[in-house]
Amino acid sequence: MALTKLEIERALGPIEPHLAAEIAAIDATVADLVKALAWLQSDEALVNDGDHLPTGAVAELIGILETADDEDSFDVPASGEGDWAQQ
Repeated sequence: MALTKLEIERALGPIEPHLAAEIAAIDATVADLVKALAWLQSDEALVNDGDHLPTGAVAELIGILETADDEDSFDVPASGEGDWAQQ
């Protein structure tokens, strides 16, 4: 089941509608989005902990969020920010 706009904004905060639509279009789960955010916040730490590099929906989400971050239309939330941190 695709992420809803509410789920996406709970994890990322307010974002542009086109970015929410792009994220929803890949049919990722909340768990995929949380994992993608963890990789964006601390990829080196996850590699050092032995996690495998992301694939599938998580890798797609990382690509989308990195591009949006580079274009200044989105900022990756700091670790511990947002409702997703409590999930």
